[in-house]
Amino acid sequence: MLLAGWGFALAALAHLALVLDLLLVRRRKAPQLPAGRALMAAAMLSLLWCAMTAVALLIGLPSALAGVDLANLLRLGAWTAALTVLVVPPGRRWPQGNSGAVAAISALLLALALAGQVLRLAGSWSPGPQLTGLTFLTLSVLALVQLEQAVRALSEDARWSAKPAGVAVVAMLCFDLYMYSNSAFFGGIDGDVFAVRGFVEALVAPSVWISLSRQGDGPFRLRVSQRAAFHSVALLLSGGYMLFVAGVGYYVRFFGGEWGAALQKGTIFLALLGLVALAVSGSMRARLKVFLGKNFFRYRYDYRDEWLKFTNALSSQATPQELGLQIVRGLADLVESPGGALWVSPSVDAPFRQSAQWNMPPAHGAEPRDGTLVAAMKEQGRVVNVDEWRTDPARYGDLAMPDWLAQVPRAWLVVPLRSGDSLTGFVLLHSPRAEFELNWEVYDLLKTAGRQAASFLAQMMATEALLEARKFDAFNRMSAFVVHDLKNIVTQLSLMLKNAKRLQSNPEFQQDMLMTVENSLEKMRQMMTQLREGVAATDGTVGVDLQQLVRRAEELANGQGRQLGVRASEPLSARGSAERLERVVGHWIQNAIDATQPNQDIWVELGRLGGYAALKVGDRGKGMTAEFVRDQLFRPFQSTKSTGMGIGAYESQQYIHELGGKISVDSVPGEGTLVSMLLPLFEKPSGSDLEILRTPGA
Repeated sequence: MLLAGWGFALAALAHLALVLDLLLVRRRKAPQLPAGRALMAAAMLSLLWCAMTAVALLIGLPSALAGVDLANLLRLGAWTAALTVLVVPPGRRWPQGNSGAVAAISALLLALALAGQVLRLAGSWSPGPQLTGLTFLTLSVLALVQLEQAVRALSEDARWSAKPAGVAVVAMLCFDLYMYSNSAFFGGIDGDVFAVRGFVEALVAPSVWISLSRQGDGPFRLRVSQRAAFHSVALLLSGGYMLFVAGVGYYVRFFGGEWGAALQKGTIFLALLGLVALAVSGSMRARLKVFLGKNFFRYRYDYRDEWLKFTNALSSQATPQELGLQIVRGLADLVESPGGALWVSPSVDAPFRQSAQWNMPPAHGAEPRDGTLVAAMKEQGRVVNVDEWRTDPARYGDLAMPDWLAQVPRAWLVVPLRSGDSLTGFVLLHSPRAEFELNWEVYDLLKTAGRQAASFLAQMMATEALLEARKFDAFNRMSAFVVHDLKNIVTQLSLMLKNAKRLQSNPEFQQDMLMTVENSLEKMRQMMTQLREGVAATDGTVGVDLQQLVRRAEELANGQGRQLGVRASEPLSARGSAERLERVVGHWIQNAIDATQPNQDIWVELGRLGGYAALKVGDRGKGMTAEFVRDQLFRPFQSTKSTGMGIGAYESQQYIHELGGKISVDSVPGEGTLVSMLLPLFEKPSGSDLEILRTPGA
């Protein structure tokens, strides 16, 4: 017992330091308030108990041993009182609801235990180790219940301050619970467990000091939420159940003879198994929530908690299927329903069909949009009670129950999902796990939650429709590019056919015609691939001889009877696809031809500008306004020509930017237009690395 004595001596010193801190440092704050005075009493009685236990163990005074249990009872009662003071509402002297009941039971049991200890000190009666252990076990459970309710009711800021003290007090009470459970069941305290009891108690004082240092402004202000009440009552019932089991185990062991120990262990195992079964039972949880809501609170729901939980569930889903399931589960949890299903309409003209279900078999029926059920929910927004509808149909007027609904077993409530003036869908819920009273509060909450769910569902459905529309838009945009390219091919073939009437006997023209037809056929194959696969045909990026490209464009212009002035300072190659660059240059030359009269000039300039090839296409035509160039020229489907599609300029800009180049347009109405393009140069090395290494002197 020497180790235990030093442990309690250390705990006594820690509590002495805490008491001195409360008296000397925090005297102007904590002791003037009820919570401060209760904390001071708990710290002083803990100091008294630790000191008496340390003296009894280290010095061996029998008189000190006689008062240890009495001091322990006073200490445990003081901590319970300190926790009780924290949950007393402002302006009242006694806690309400579960906290008040726990406080009353603790006070009564403490008074009886103190009377027993007084009789023990007087030599009149001895309670025995098992009854003593059972008493301390009960008080520890009640203190844990009060602590659990207090911590759950703390605000987020106050919870951070109270965390060190709360953890230490929980550890102390749980240790007492384990130690005195052993005493209640087996008639004595485990010596090894008792040896470290003082060290556990020593952790309480510094933890309380840390919490006081964090807090700074006095005791915490608490509110008892319905969740806190539920967990507190559940913990209280569990503790009462364990106390009952302890009493049964004691009775079985005492009267069971030689089989007593085995029967006691079997009884405890079966009792724990039963406790676990009750803890995971949804029906028991539902009954307990209904009981608390009806008897201890003005309103049935903790709206802040319910709303946050419902909104978080809806916000965490990414697909309509997952969202539908969460809508059903969220609404079902509000009324303790074990299952349900969601009906939605895929379009404005389609009937409502089941799209998601939870613990409910799939239904193949459909509810038409012009049915009386849909009309009642859409116009009135009412929640339909199916049980009430069946027993008293007159309350629902001309509302006719659909065949599919009549065939659903245990159908209970139909909750509309209204978004604005439209009905997005509705949810059918199963009968509840426990008897559930429906009143105005429940109906209002279901209507409001249904509107919230409808907004999420409508947003999800709108997003799906938008994605589908974007796919069609991308296909239409791709089709527009293909039609634009097809127009260029038609123009090229028309020009060839026009020249064929006068050059059909020319062998060179015949060869050029075959090459043109073959090239046009290959372009159309690529366009078909682009439309079929939904992606642009891949083009290899190589060096493109810009002088040859300009010469081919000049020949096409000459074929239309127009002269093209070409000024090229030096041979230059640019990075890119020959076909696409030819299409870009050809587009601007064709625009210049369309914007000018036969006697007006058109020219092309090619030169070097740093690491770029500078290619310019100019004309003396009618020109464009600065506003049109700035706001519309490079936007798709914008054109000044009556027969144009407005795709070429947009495609040219996109491809030049893709290559890392630049394009700009300067135009003046009545004077002409100048298109300037900067294309990254493609410069081939003069030789390979091996040739450079072979060069003498390299």
